[in-house]
Amino acid sequence: MQRYFVKLAYRGTNYRGWQRQPNGISVQQVLEEAMTMMLRDPVRLTGAGRTDTGVHASEFYAHFETTAPIQQKKLENLVFKLNSYLSPDIAIYEIFPVKPDSHARFSALSRTYKYFISSSKDPFREGLTMMMPGTLDIGLMNEGAAMIRMTRDFTSFSKVDTDTKTNICHVTHALWDWEGRELVFTITADRFLRNMVRAIVGTLLKLGKGKLSLEELDRVITSMNRSEAGMSAPACGLHLVRIIYPEDL
Repeated sequence: MQRYFVKLAYRGTNYRGWQRQPNGISVQQVLEEAMTMMLRDPVRLTGAGRTDTGVHASEFYAHFETTAPIQQKKLENLVFKLNSYLSPDIAIYEIFPVKPDSHARFSALSRTYKYFISSSKDPFREGLTMMMPGTLDIGLMNEGAAMIRMTRDFTSFSKVDTDTKTNICHVTHALWDWEGRELVFTITADRFLRNMVRAIVGTLLKLGKGKLSLEELDRVITSMNRSEAGMSAPACGLHLVRIIYPEDL
């Protein structure tokens, strides 16, 4: 069996996230059906993670296997055909062979998400940012982000009743900063729980609005109770922007 990685991007507005769902169209379903048709062989994709409904990815990876190797020219032609066939909100960048034990999800060393907030209307960013007029205390929000970097157990920021064996995550970067006219929260970790980033953003926004203190944030983190944290920020502002893998895939 030959294993391949697919590097892709998608605008998640019209999808129920990456992973197949019984109640709506997912990116995985659309791509599997397209690849199965073109390769004339059933294709089962394993993604780097499961983004929530409406969340975007400017860099995403999935893997699949074939019984016989595909020549490089045919891989390049497959990328071209997929991009011609798929709707404009999904783009395939590259398909390349990897080692048999390389895994789109479990081989990843880190993932980086960005959450975008706009204070004014921009027709070119519609559906890609959260609209929030008003003033926020960015300094205080970054003090809260520093507390997030020191946190290990993220039970307070995870959906309940998930199938994860542990809620331990190692966050290496968490920071609010301006990118042009948009306020952006960037966070990097070895893994993320379901709804984790949106829950963190919603909680830190409460901090920036003066509706939560640093002492209260500390109690939220240690409570291990999702209901203590802030509401999840809207999915439209969240983007998976980078996944790092070992160089010897």
